[in-house]
Amino acid sequence: MNAASDNAQTARKLLAGASCWVLTDGKAGDVAPCLGLAQALGLHVEQRVVRPRALFALLAPRGPIDPVERPGAPSSPIAPPFPQVLIASGRRAIPYLRHVRRASGGKTFTVFLKDPRIDTHVADVVWVAEHDRPRGDNVIATLAAPHVVTQAALAEARANPDPRIARLPEPRMALLIGGESRHYSFHEKDEISLVGVVESMILSGAGAMITPSRRTPQHLLARLRGVCADAPKHTFLWDGTGANPYVQMLAHASTIVVTADSTNMVGEAIATDAPVMIYEPTGGNPRLTRFIRALVVDGRARRWNGRLESWPCASHDDTEAIADEVARRYALFRAHS
Repeated sequence: MNAASDNAQTARKLLAGASCWVLTDGKAGDVAPCLGLAQALGLHVEQRVVRPRALFALLAPRGPIDPVERPGAPSSPIAPPFPQVLIASGRRAIPYLRHVRRASGGKTFTVFLKDPRIDTHVADVVWVAEHDRPRGDNVIATLAAPHVVTQAALAEARANPDPRIARLPEPRMALLIGGESRHYSFHEKDEISLVGVVESMILSGAGAMITPSRRTPQHLLARLRGVCADAPKHTFLWDGTGANPYVQMLAHASTIVVTADSTNMVGEAIATDAPVMIYEPTGGNPRLTRFIRALVVDGRARRWNGRLESWPCASHDDTEAIADEVARRYALFRAHS
């Protein structure tokens, strides 16, 4: 063990079992990275959800907390006792993070995930993706966000396959679909292309596993349901009921196709050892283009070009490296508090 990893392990011992709030407005794309980091650090997690009224949501991240959610209010999401660690994500959570940091007398160690869109010193540590611009003495930048798709979770899924997945013929393709966002839209041509991915797997005699998100357009879902209904032995489409076998799909996929609108899903896909192809719906923006380009240059992913491809690749997961650096900074925080 080298000195850096030895120091990281020592720092992690200080954090293990510490009380932690995961503070978000409940969006899955914010909750998942926070839980991934908290899990990697071995923290005792309590999820807190902020629900500021429209005016205060509009004023975030620079404005105050909504007074109806102040610490002394009934059902306040930031009611004390304050935790040892607070991990937050999403601009609406920033005023609350700032309030807890101040109200705790600076004793709560604060971590913010993603670009805060304001001074990065709003938290003790800020993590951003490399394709985002913020940098600073308290900023950690990595290619992908932290997440819960660990090698242990994938191994557990392979050892105990979900019957809905196990019945499908091999090889199996996982199709991870996001949805409408500020930067991407799913037009007719996008729906035809994504349905075509599933149809190609069916025609080859392979299996197709499909998971949509809450943002997936209903018209696209209807088309996918129709294709799957015609080939039930070759397809599984999660319909939103019961547990989402998302990790099962990742664990049992020979190839993964993921839509570019969700960097979280892309990051989770590349944590497997399966080839990952990124489908870019209509639209895009420069920062997401930088992210995709970095993955392609690294050889970890390829852009969807109309057909499935396979190539040797290894998993890419930045979660442990992020956790090590957060732990190191927590040790420094403790030493100076």
